[in-house]
Amino acid sequence: MRITQGAFSFLPDLTDEQITKQVQYCLDNGWAVNIEFTDDPHPRNTYWDMWGHPMFDIADAAGVMMELADCRKVYGDRYIRLSAFDATHGWESVKLSFIVNRPKEEPGFRLERQEDAGRMVRYTTKPYAADKPEGGRYA
Repeated sequence: MRITQGAFSFLPDLTDEQITKQVQYCLDNGWAVNIEFTDDPHPRNTYWDMWGHPMFDIADAAGVMMELADCRKVYGDRYIRLSAFDATHGWESVKLSFIVNRPKEEPGFRLERQEDAGRMVRYTTKPYAADKPEGGRYA
């Protein structure tokens, strides 16, 4: 199952050249860029681990791509996403976010059904990867 989150998620994975062009677009617009990673890509998991600090003062995409390469060396077996934030209104707003690295195998999610009072049925989405402990989900 292919995780689809953020921009470009229904397209084939972007090449590093295409990622560089997207990063440069963000920087040209004055947006701060950051890199995050996780081994729990559940759609409601908005708290991914941050790689380093947000890159506020970088003008060239090469600096971001260097950080991405370093992150891939350490966490290449996990999901890595790049996000761009606009602070021109006085608060940070996500302008662009997309996955730039995936594990080799994406086990997907299961749908759990729960019967409740009054014939109500509740559904929960659970990732198969979460059956394993953190740090060993894609090993």
